[in-house]
Amino acid sequence: MKKLLIIALIAVIFPACSVYQTLTNLSRLQYRLGTVQNVTLAGVSFSGKKSVKDFSLLEITTFTTQLLKGSLPLNLTLNVDALNPNNGTGGYARTDAQLKSFPFRFLVDGKELVTGNIANSVNVPGTGEVVQIPIVLNMDVAQLINNGGYESAINLVLKIAGVGQGGGSSSVELYARPVVSSVLGDISTPGEIRIIEAQFSGN
Repeated sequence: MKKLLIIALIAVIFPACSVYQTLTNLSRLQYRLGTVQNVTLAGVSFSGKKSVKDFSLLEITTFTTQLLKGSLPLNLTLNVDALNPNNGTGGYARTDAQLKSFPFRFLVDGKELVTGNIANSVNVPGTGEVVQIPIVLNMDVAQLINNGGYESAINLVLKIAGVGQGGGSSSVELYARPVVSSVLGDISTPGEIRIIEAQFSGN
């Protein structure tokens, strides 16, 4: 009878420990804002541009014309760096993570510009290496520059495009609630995670 009781307890305790360990490991995933690529404003590329003076008269005319129309479309790819520290050291088992969903809100200077999600799931292996999550952002910034003209629009986009260049600005933020697939089913973070450039952040 005692043997049966011990076996029953083991059958209950070990799965519970496994569940707890899995949850603990997945909660250790960390994120930060990485580089920004393929930035265009009203179809004008920001590649190699550092200030307003780097834009040609034709490009500035394009911005002013679009502003008069009340629309200034901004398109870019924001790479979010994901770090999975579960590499089998430090008392944690090696655990790969499959990001199934990544609902987010993108903010600049405290203003929410766009919301969205990743197009495809992303595997973040437990190797301690950084994996990039590409997020395509499409938004209209015409209403966000407070009638400041094309210079305000350019400076706003340059601030976004400068993420990942080492400035560590906290004025560009991403709030996300990652959903990770596991043997236990989909696991979501309890709340949103604030992601900035300067440092990795997690639960």
